[in-house]
Amino acid sequence: MRVKDFQSAQPYEAPNHFDVRSLRLQGFEDGGPASFWVGLSHILPGGGAGPDASPLEKVYVVLAGRVRVSADGEERVLEALDSVCIGANVQRTVSNPGNDVATMLVVMPYPPKH
Repeated sequence: MRVKDFQSAQPYEAPNHFDVRSLRLQGFEDGGPASFWVGLSHILPGGGAGPDASPLEKVYVVLAGRVRVSADGEERVLEALDSVCIGANVQRTVSNPGNDVATMLVVMPYPPKH
């Protein structure tokens, strides 16, 4: 079992994100998950990410606030405890349409090793 307290979570910068503050909760460390990592993103009002695509599938779980997600020609506003899976190579945009900070859990596999 590997417990990591919230106070020791390290910030990271995600490419093509704006007004988003992210913390790595698990992963990219010795003894962490072997095949995926987990992040926590705080999206400020009007902030977001994209449009872009990555070769990795991902899962977003909204914990607080509202998050607008567009992918595959569809747009949805997710609320607390709603989730979405976005496939590999799918272009997506994410934004916070509200006035409150939105908080979202991000689960992704590690990039392939070369």
